Amino acid sequence: MKEYAILSLETHLFFGRIMKEHSLFLLAGFPAKETELVRRADQFRQEFEEGLRRTVKLADGIVSKSVLNSGEVVTEFTKKAECQTKNLTGIPIDTKITEAEERLHAGSYGMVNRETVYQVRMLNQQMLKSLNGLISFKEEILREVARCRLYTANYPLLIEHILREAKMYRQMILELEQRGRITAPDLRNLEIFWNQIMMEHAQFIRGLLDPTECELMETADEFAEDYCRLMEEAREQDRRAMNALTAKTLQTTRQYQQFKTAGTEGITGCEIRSIILPLLADHVLREANHYLRILEGMQKGRY
Repeated sequence: MKEYAILSLETHLFFGRIMKEHSLFLLAGFPAKETELVRRADQFRQEFEEGLRRTVKLADGIVSKSVLNSGEVVTEFTKKAECQTKNLTGIPIDTKITEAEERLHAGSYGMVNRETVYQVRMLNQQMLKSLNGLISFKEEILREVARCRLYTANYPLLIEHILREAKMYRQMILELEQRGRITAPDLRNLEIFWNQIMMEHAQFIRGLLDPTECELMETADEFAEDYCRLMEEAREQDRRAMNALTAKTLQTTRQYQQFKTAGTEGITGCEIRSIILPLLADHVLREANHYLRILEGMQKGRY
């Protein structure tokens, strides 16, 4: 039950914020006439914001140092990116949650008691309910876009992308609720999943940069090609011979993380011409940080 509580909170710290921001990106992408879709997207934004607020309160002194130090929960740019995005879109963002995350302390198993486990179980149920609703909402948006009955500033691939992430999050919560832990993943499929996520980030970045940002566009294309090759290699690789490929993926992801860091700094500093929301830049950086922690764990035999 202690492992259950800690893994649940660590999962929500990362994915709960990701879902909150997915809702915001959907909201920001709808035209003014889509008042009902705007209302529903904002409702999901509020639900995940409340879930993240509860998570942060429960997580202090409990979650691991590796998660807090990874940059997947919050980065040096997150608060600034939130303030800029709030000013640019008019969408409310509670930056006090970010401030509380910045103050989080790592803890030990001894900090978990029965009341904590009960509160975590209630939180899991709340997040699962919101997540099921958000997944259905994303599927509905994707169907309407595919039928040319809805315009949104978000690419159809981006909607598919955030739908895949939501389904992975749901799978993790369901495993925690059914088994009290997250089962050891198939490492090859895990790499394929995150390599696809990283590849698509590069494709989105390239498509949202101003056409004058030629050098950045070329670099984004190169990373997209790198991750495409890594995906193909992983599909062809024997599960027992993944170590060398994981090391290669880790090296690429470290370089990609540096590219995303520079990009986030440039966008929040108004030095890069693009239509990328500052919070979207920070969002994809946190996902790269998360993947780096997974890859480093693989290399050390923690998965």
